[in-house]
Amino acid sequence: MIKQIINKIILLFKKKELNPYHDYPFGRKPIAPKDKYIEIWKNAKSKSYYEMDNYETELDYSIDKEWLDELALHTQVVIKKSDICYQHGRILFSTLCHYIKTNIHSSINIVEVGTARGFSALCMAKALKFMEVKGNIITIDPLPHDIKMYWNCIDDLNGEKTRKELLIAYNNLIEEYIKFIEGTSKKIVNKIKFSRIHFAFIDGTHEYDNIIYEFKQIMNKQQSGDIIVFDDYTSGLFPGVVTAVDEICSTYKYTKNVIQATNDRGYVIAVKE
Repeated sequence: MIKQIINKIILLFKKKELNPYHDYPFGRKPIAPKDKYIEIWKNAKSKSYYEMDNYETELDYSIDKEWLDELALHTQVVIKKSDICYQHGRILFSTLCHYIKTNIHSSINIVEVGTARGFSALCMAKALKFMEVKGNIITIDPLPHDIKMYWNCIDDLNGEKTRKELLIAYNNLIEEYIKFIEGTSKKIVNKIKFSRIHFAFIDGTHEYDNIIYEFKQIMNKQQSGDIIVFDDYTSGLFPGVVTAVDEICSTYKYTKNVIQATNDRGYVIAVKE
């Protein structure tokens, strides 16, 4: 009897600790046929983004478009109500390259909140490789890296995959630069051992409290000239992001550069003064 009670307690504990993102968060089967993903992809990559073009021209760095589009097909093209926009890949690449050019460091430490399928982390790794600099990218997300699932992407048509399997074509960049950490930002960010965080990308829950918490943990390890990029700075759609970023830039001495890719997708490049 005692053994049965103990086993029940252990089972309850395991259920309590189980990460819900291990249990097919995007569904238990492919959501759409291949043609649908290809249609969305072709539409997204054919659009013009003049403000993004101007930003790349200003910084004098631009990511390889074919490489970006191919990565996006597997990691950004999903079935959802809003239009697909993966221009943050361009923002991250150009901004990070320019930072590396204007700041001399033997190695660059980067933190990302919100890994998803790995698109943004790989764009930053691409910049490190392009600039021929050493670096470490820690990317955080409750989504697991080594558990098979469907990802609501074109690769689902070939069966369940881990994120590691989904990104196998980019394994060289991953092995050189990226470390995937499973968990929420509130459990992970304050445990990061970097003495300095040169560059960060915040694209997590989009909730005010979380953004402020993530920012403060990163801010404490930044120096003048270091950068945080915020995704989805869009009034009306993500008020928590806008309120948090405005407060951060006005209170904590970060300059704010807003880049508007579309009416529904804005970004902020915040530089510590």
